[in-house]
Amino acid sequence: MNKINPSRTDAWKKLKEHYAFMKNRHMKDMFRDDPDRFSEFSLSFEDILIDYSKNIMNKETMRFLLELADESKVGDAIEKMFSGDKINETEDRAVLHVALRSRCQDTPVYTEHRNIMPDVINVLQKMEAFSARIISGDWKGYSGKPITDIVNIGIGGSDLGPVMVTEALKPYRKPHINTHFVSNIDGTHIAGTLKRLSPETTLFMIASKTFTTQETMTNAHTARKWFLEKAEDEAHIKNHFVAISTNSDEVKKFGIDPE
Repeated sequence: MNKINPSRTDAWKKLKEHYAFMKNRHMKDMFRDDPDRFSEFSLSFEDILIDYSKNIMNKETMRFLLELADESKVGDAIEKMFSGDKINETEDRAVLHVALRSRCQDTPVYTEHRNIMPDVINVLQKMEAFSARIISGDWKGYSGKPITDIVNIGIGGSDLGPVMVTEALKPYRKPHINTHFVSNIDGTHIAGTLKRLSPETTLFMIASKTFTTQETMTNAHTARKWFLEKAEDEAHIKNHFVAISTNSDEVKKFGIDPE
């Protein structure tokens, strides 16, 4: 992918000069001079509103910013991302979160000359079906009781991502299911969490792409030992542990059903 330093473009120079002109402007004056400012500097899509009218900017600012994007080839980079090109140069791989967020199977996303959307849709449908079983109580623990507590074990993005989503969607949470997050390798973190839970009604989600992350697997094995002290049968692990991982061999060794 072409590497262009934005600060070396003509548009950047224009923006620097423009900043000197704009920096002392006051927001109240900008709204007074342009009563339609909100309409000019806002966008909406379904239930989402993006309001950037309360920034020190005007139509000329937007023009220079668009010129900067054009000179920096942002459009080409976006096209490459949606086309499945390997724009992640560090790992030499495609950046496919756009495929995970798509719900349109008719719009293909290619990587390695293969449309991955059918696989993405299939996994998302499995996730939805799994979630529905937990919420409805159809998924039972080893004693026949429904799940009441879910513990996510992970670090970094495998912790922060789920925490952020859970916080953002808190108004929609199901009151009969509690969520917990364990990320610290310090044993007091998981010990304090387990103290409040019952093995019969707890589901652990082990989030590790490789299933070898030291901090995550240390906590996972602590949870496994705690669970088996009560359940006493490794066959019950499949009812109380699930994995978010690409390493199916290690997942099986742990006792989790890869399906």
